[in-house]
Amino acid sequence: MKKQNVLIFFGGCSSEYSVSLSSASGVLLNLDKSKYHPVTVGITETGTWFYYSGPVEKILDNTWQEDSSNVPAILSPNRDEKCLILLKESGIEKISVDVAFPVLHGRNGEDGTLQGLIELAGIPLAGCGTLASALCMDKDRAHRLASVAGVRVPKALVLDSERAGEHNNAYALDTAVQTFAQETGYPLYVKPVKAGSSYGVTKVNRPDELAPAFSLAFRYDNQVILEENIDGFEVGCAVLGNTKLITGEIDEIELSGGFFDFTEKYTLKTSAIHVPARISEEKSAEIKETAKRIYRALGCSGFARVDMFLTPSGEIVFNEVNTIPGFTEHSRYPGMMKAAGHSLGEILTEIIEQAVKA
Repeated sequence: MKKQNVLIFFGGCSSEYSVSLSSASGVLLNLDKSKYHPVTVGITETGTWFYYSGPVEKILDNTWQEDSSNVPAILSPNRDEKCLILLKESGIEKISVDVAFPVLHGRNGEDGTLQGLIELAGIPLAGCGTLASALCMDKDRAHRLASVAGVRVPKALVLDSERAGEHNNAYALDTAVQTFAQETGYPLYVKPVKAGSSYGVTKVNRPDELAPAFSLAFRYDNQVILEENIDGFEVGCAVLGNTKLITGEIDEIELSGGFFDFTEKYTLKTSAIHVPARISEEKSAEIKETAKRIYRALGCSGFARVDMFLTPSGEIVFNEVNTIPGFTEHSRYPGMMKAAGHSLGEILTEIIEQAVKA
């Protein structure tokens, strides 16, 4: 049987470039090579595309750009071609593509931009489409849709750069911000509206911490969201599928203090992840159904990780959806699926097969 060419994107013009290298390495190492032939495209931090055919190890240690195998490449927009175009010195070469699998995180990869290009080219897409990817990246709009679907979301206020003014202190002195903080109470969270991996997120405990928190968040986006703190702990649910949805076991993040920031997410220095979560079977089932409701409300397909909070009273509160979660052996999505009896290789096969059939 002829192997299918799977176009795997990694890297990206994003603050989460390094995270993508780890995830893409996990995908490449666990892909069923008896069924699929990986066609790998690396995107540099400045946005340049290269067809890369070197070893996976160079992706993981970020030396892939130095490899002599690199060839400039572009995706053909012609729907009848479905191919990657290599711009070789000797001329143009085309590689046919059966399915595209973006393994990028954050802006310019997880936010619908690359998904739109793939859909324009008529290539089957593994994962969420353009609209769902864009909506899930936007914390404000994702929360609004989840709320309409009957899921509780944190109280929030969105501030844009034009309204905030040019000076850092203007963010904290904004009347709406002061009113929100006074009515909601501290601690509060300041986050970029469209960013991932907790980049630009600050837990604010006092009014004098608002200005630097807004200043940091605005480095990552032109909109910032101010959110209430939700007591309790974070839980996640891995969802797989288009119409018939499969879920992994619920996981639970145990923190010793602070919040699940970038350092904790990728080192677990002072935190721990429990799979399955230390909750009742009834509550676990409720969280899974809530995750499916959010997944459908945001138009997700393929796969995604739905993150929520569980309060001391047992209430489920929506946090965010990661449309391209981490794919290393130690990442949360594969961990939840593994606890439910699905290996990473099996998950990747299912993701690719359902994309081809869609």
